[in-house]
Amino acid sequence: MGGKPHNSSELPPFTLTGLPGLETSQHWMFLLLGILYIVSIVGNALILFIIKEVQSLHQPMYYFLSLLSINDLGVSFSTLPTVLATFCFHLRKISFDSCMAQMFFIHLFSFMESGILLVMSFDRYVAICNPLRYATVLTDARVVHMGMAVIIRSFCMVFPLPFLLKRLPFCKANVLSHAYCLHPDLIRLPCGDITINNIFGQFIVISNFGLDSALILLSYVLILRSVLAIASREERLKTLNTCVSHMCAVLMFYVPMVGVSMAARYGRHAPQYVHTLMSLIYLFVPPMLNPVIYSIKTKEIQQRLCKILLGNKF
Repeated sequence: MGGKPHNSSELPPFTLTGLPGLETSQHWMFLLLGILYIVSIVGNALILFIIKEVQSLHQPMYYFLSLLSINDLGVSFSTLPTVLATFCFHLRKISFDSCMAQMFFIHLFSFMESGILLVMSFDRYVAICNPLRYATVLTDARVVHMGMAVIIRSFCMVFPLPFLLKRLPFCKANVLSHAYCLHPDLIRLPCGDITINNIFGQFIVISNFGLDSALILLSYVLILRSVLAIASREERLKTLNTCVSHMCAVLMFYVPMVGVSMAARYGRHAPQYVHTLMSLIYLFVPPMLNPVIYSIKTKEIQQRLCKILLGNKF
C-alpha cells in the first residue's frame, strides 16, 4: 500500500495486531499469555530471592543464573504493556517513539540472553575441564566484568536500530503483525531505501547469535571430550548432569529463534497467525521455562522453594 511519505515525527500511531483470523479467541489467548507471564515473573523473582538468601549459592554459576533471571524479567516486562492492551483492552494504537523504545528493549534482552548463555557455557567448561582452576579463573571481579561485557555488547548492537528506522520516510500501511514492536516487522513499513538497515540487521544477528551459538557448541565439544576421558560411567553421567539445565536453556532459546527465522524465510505462504504464534513461543516460553528447569535440577533451589511454599514444616 502506497501513500504520502511521513517523517517519524509526524507519523500516525502504529496499529498492533493480535492473532489475525482468530479474533474470537483473543480473550482465551490473553488468559494463556497471562498464565505464562505469571509463571515467568513469579518464577524468576523467586530464583533471584533464593540465590540472594542462600549463602551456598553465592558462586559464579548462580550469579550468571541471576543475570539470566533478570534478563527474562526484562523480556516479560518489555512485551507486557502492549500485549495486555491488545488482547485484554483492545487498545491497538502505539506511538512511533513508544514502538521504537519497545523494539529496543525486546531486542536488547534477546541479544543479552544469547550472551548470558555463552558465559554460562564458559562457566561449565571451566568447572568440568579445569576444576582446580575454577576459583581462580572465575573470580567475583571477572564474573562482574563478563556480565558487563554482555550488557555493553548488546547495547552497542541494538542502539543504532531505532535511529536507522527514524531516518526513513514512511508511506505504507502502519499495521504491525504482532502485539509488540519487532525490527523485522517494522523494517517492512518504510518506503525509502532500507539497504543499510538490512545489512546492519544481518550483521548484528550473525555476529551475535551466530558467533555465540558457535562458541557454545565448541564449549560442549570440549566438555564432552573431557567427560569421555573419565573412566567411571557413573562419574561421566554425574558430570554431564551439571550441564543439563544449561543445555535445556540453550535449546529453548535457539530452537524457537531458528524456527521463527525459517518461517520468515520459507513460510511466507503460511497463515499470518502461524508466524505470530511462533514469535510468541520465542518470546514467552524461555522466560517461563528457565526458572522451572533450574528449580527442578538444582537441589538447593528446590529445597528452598519447598520451604517457601510449605513454610518451615518442610
